[in-house]
Amino acid sequence: MLYTVGEMAELLGVAASTLRYYDQEGLLPFVERSRGGIRVFTEKDYGPLKVIGCLKKSGLSVKEIKAFIGLAQEGDATLEQRLEVFRRRKAAVERQIAELQETLSLLEYKCWYYETACRAGTEDAVRTLLCSQVPDACRVALEKLNLD
Repeated sequence: MLYTVGEMAELLGVAASTLRYYDQEGLLPFVERSRGGIRVFTEKDYGPLKVIGCLKKSGLSVKEIKAFIGLAQEGDATLEQRLEVFRRRKAAVERQIAELQETLSLLEYKCWYYETACRAGTEDAVRTLLCSQVPDACRVALEKLNLD
């Protein structure tokens, strides 16, 4: 089955302008064109487009993605290099997830803090609690807020 830019963009959950931009930047050498020069996508284009989206979301620049696509076009001789790209992106995403988890923990603590203070009508009800009186799920975040 053939898909227009708009149809493929909808399947991918991106704007059609994103696919056009990727094509202009040379990220879609595998996409064919009709006799009239219109981009024509097929089912086999979906996977590579998802990989491009994944690499973009993971923090690679368009220039870096283009270099990766160049490696892929070279074939098996670049397998190790491509594996290393994914290993580096995986490590970077794992670091981002850890940072976001720490941020989420602090947000959860502060939600608990203000919910407790609102119920009591004063922050004093929370400020005077011992660390051991804070729920386990919030304790680590509370400890990170203190320098000592």
